[in-house]
Amino acid sequence: MSLVLDPAAQDLLFREARTANTFTDEPVTEEQVQAIYDLVKYGPTSMNQSPLRITLVRSAEARERLVGLMAEGNQKKTATAPLVAILSADNEFHEELPALFPHFPQAKDTVFSAREVREGSAALNASLQAAYFIIGVRAAGLAAGPMTGVDFAGIQKEFLDDDHTPLMVINIGKPGEDAWFPRSPRLEYDQVVTTV
Repeated sequence: MSLVLDPAAQDLLFREARTANTFTDEPVTEEQVQAIYDLVKYGPTSMNQSPLRITLVRSAEARERLVGLMAEGNQKKTATAPLVAILSADNEFHEELPALFPHFPQAKDTVFSAREVREGSAALNASLQAAYFIIGVRAAGLAAGPMTGVDFAGIQKEFLDDDHTPLMVINIGKPGEDAWFPRSPRLEYDQVVTTV
């Protein structure tokens, strides 16, 4: 095979993994989330930016507020998942660049002084980090149910501030009964890859 990663790990992370729609009631611990983050924080981003912010929704009161902001088809899934995370992009990520990108500390002011530049870069790089987070959830032996069928303005108002842009909500846990829809088709290599 052309891949170094063990086939069982390939299955765990990609081929057999699915977006979960139901979960068991087994809790997701703080230690599991810490281990996931400690792994995925090494995923590459532009200029080592780290704009992803993760809000764990653990209290019953916060869960109730969040469920009300989900699209109807996502409400039950979010109400019953062991853990729900709101992923957002911190548009003030540039404040950390002198420490995260020390060989070019002036990038904070020379590249990212304009808010619109920061917002575009934060959205791109936090989305990369969100994808790494989903793979990290799978690496922990859990299932992820990422969703964008949400009231983003409501989520920002209820859970974030003006400096954070919500990207998605992810249900996390051990997959439950009938957790998976059938595997949807994927494009083939020749439909995606060209050589110039």
